[in-house]
Amino acid sequence: TETGDASGTEEEAKKTAAAAQAVNRLPEVRLVVLGWRWPGKSLTGNTIIGREEFRLERAAEFCVKRQTEVQGRQVIVVDTPGWFSAQDTPPSYKQELVRGASLSTPGPHAFLLVIPVGMFTEVDRARIEEHVSLFGEGVWMHTIVVFTWAEVLRTISIERYIRREGKELQWVLEKCKRRYFVINNCIFGEHPQVGRLMERVEKMVAEEGGYYNPEEVEKEKKKSLDENQNTAGVGRDLGARPKQNSGLGLSKAMEVDPLSSE
Repeated sequence: TETGDASGTEEEAKKTAAAAQAVNRLPEVRLVVLGWRWPGKSLTGNTIIGREEFRLERAAEFCVKRQTEVQGRQVIVVDTPGWFSAQDTPPSYKQELVRGASLSTPGPHAFLLVIPVGMFTEVDRARIEEHVSLFGEGVWMHTIVVFTWAEVLRTISIERYIRREGKELQWVLEKCKRRYFVINNCIFGEHPQVGRLMERVEKMVAEEGGYYNPEEVEKEKKKSLDENQNTAGVGRDLGARPKQNSGLGLSKAMEVDPLSSE
């Protein structure tokens, strides 16, 4: 009887877990892929879709949107223009990057921040902060780091790699509540890893209470700009001449400032 009780308890636990998963199951999952301008980002989009839809040359300057079905869910993936490691990202690329969020109406459930396994530097961290902050501080609540090329680690675990890379990578992971996923882009087509990634996204949506809403961010940006213009008006009355900034630059500055005080 003890064995029967044990197996019964185990069966109940499995049913409870399945029920919890079913509650979190989304009929549609909307994803925006962010990262450097190199193969790992677009390959990750292709792995999720299950076929080659995102090509490097086409995804270099414009957002590309594709969809597929994964274990009964409609999955929408938006690949965005990648940024460079050593040179500035043109303003037009940044505007297109931000447009990626509005292509998955009413808003993405998750931003997948693709980071290739390798040396992670202060410059890499700064690039991530610069580009992710374009979506507002709230974007981190909806971000999962996706590590690619983890195969190169061979005998080293991803946890050990994260510890080894130090504070720069730790900063990024802390910003998104240490949510990360390792994807193998060498495996194409039907594979459990894509289903597991969807479950990870659904878990995050359940924890954070919904998806990222671009309209809310636009309202915040407009409010920030209005406040800034009012302040600038006071400055002019005093005879000061503040520097003229573009709207994008202003909104970026407003969002990045709070991070520097942390």
